[in-house]
Amino acid sequence: MALAHPLTTIVLAPLMAAVLIMLLPRRALLAVRVTAALAAGVDLVLSALLCWVYLRHDLRGLHFEDKFAWSPVGNISFHLAADGISLVLVLLTGLVIFCGVFASWTVTYRTKEFYCLLLLLVTGVFGVFVAQDLFFFFLFYEIAVLPMYLLIGIWGTGPKEYSAMKLTLFLLVGSAFMLVGLLGIYFAADPSTLPGGQRTFDLVALSAAGYPVRFQVIAFFLLYVGFGVLAGIWPLHTWSPDGHASAPTAVSMLHAGVLMKLGAYGVLRVGFGCLPEGAMAWVWLMGGIAVINIAYGAYVAMGQTDLKYVIAYSSVSHMGVVMLGLAAANEVGINGAVMQMFSHGIMTGLFFALVGLVYEKAHTREINAMGGFARRMPGIALAFTIGGLASFGLPGTSGFVAELLVFLGTVKAHAGVYAIPLFVIYAIAAVLAIVITATYVLRLLQKIFHGPFDEARYGDIGDARTTEWVTLVVLATLLLAVGFYPAPLTDLIGTALGPLVP
Repeated sequence: MALAHPLTTIVLAPLMAAVLIMLLPRRALLAVRVTAALAAGVDLVLSALLCWVYLRHDLRGLHFEDKFAWSPVGNISFHLAADGISLVLVLLTGLVIFCGVFASWTVTYRTKEFYCLLLLLVTGVFGVFVAQDLFFFFLFYEIAVLPMYLLIGIWGTGPKEYSAMKLTLFLLVGSAFMLVGLLGIYFAADPSTLPGGQRTFDLVALSAAGYPVRFQVIAFFLLYVGFGVLAGIWPLHTWSPDGHASAPTAVSMLHAGVLMKLGAYGVLRVGFGCLPEGAMAWVWLMGGIAVINIAYGAYVAMGQTDLKYVIAYSSVSHMGVVMLGLAAANEVGINGAVMQMFSHGIMTGLFFALVGLVYEKAHTREINAMGGFARRMPGIALAFTIGGLASFGLPGTSGFVAELLVFLGTVKAHAGVYAIPLFVIYAIAAVLAIVITATYVLRLLQKIFHGPFDEARYGDIGDARTTEWVTLVVLATLLLAVGFYPAPLTDLIGTALGPLVP
């Protein structure tokens, strides 16, 4: 590529923008917003360009590599590289942060600090998806998680201090499990199997090291719990709905759109990549918990009256689909899991942007207090409908492609004598749970946008305006575009599956 060090640019662009924003005068609100938008735009363009180059040249494995020694102690290197899965998730992050900046255009309280923390958070997310050194993988992971406490605690709504503290404590506990597992991988590797005969944090080298089966079983469980907290696995999910409900719009978009994907990505990249036999020992548990996530999240979402909590619990359900695809442990299922990460990231980003708009205009999130809003906000109603249809996997939307691949992979799963009938049961249960998803989505659309309209209370509400259209148009269009033509994404994901399928 003509541009040198594209991945380093993607990772550092939001960080450099955050530093620049801190140097701007506090009253220069437009300059602050434009700087954040430019950084997000650079990342979006670069991520799309890298995906295009990867497909056009029919590449395989890790590319766009940047690597230099960072510390001889521990043999740590700043090592960035991306394969097809990484690029899909980098593209997702670029899309969500770009739309999130515009969704936050009306933030006026401590605007500089808000955008700085938002850009710092996304720096960590980009870093996790392209880091090939476990030290920096963990460092970027923590950078992505910790700003959430301030973003929710300062700019959130409702019981924001409680939600921020609960989220932080849960994720720190998860990080403790994850750290033990990562250090185990580092110390348990036989130096004779590593380059130069030295211990290393290099993920590529550790993936080829080979570990005793008993160690793999223990270490994979630690990683599954650690990463699973962020992925929202049951019963360690309770931080997520509270965090979603209290977070400001852009933070909710990033929280559900990309942060929860870090957990699933960690299970796939580190767990499946380094500990394949350990992964196969636990797929039955992963699949069972995933089905609980799908059914439980959908059932609880159906009973909510707060609009944000509906979307929050739907995210718990949809992340169950991701984890079920990973548990299938075959190329079809894992391809579907990554597609679901992308589809859900776009869908939930759209949903939370819409919730923010509805709340800003109607000043309520109480579903039973709404009705007939389509008369005054037809554009918002259309975007909400597209997101809702993708949520329960209507053909022609990205949700259908992702869920179909996950369910096909689950039925095809082979992991021992009892695995085939067990995973068929999982697939049937998951498909039946989609009926619950369709029920609460259609109920939501009917209650909010159709039926009688309270002219006296909502006579002054209107549709989206100016910059608010950016998020709605971009994300809703993507849900349909990927649904009608998923081949570029599925092909991109497929190039990376070989080393990650046990």
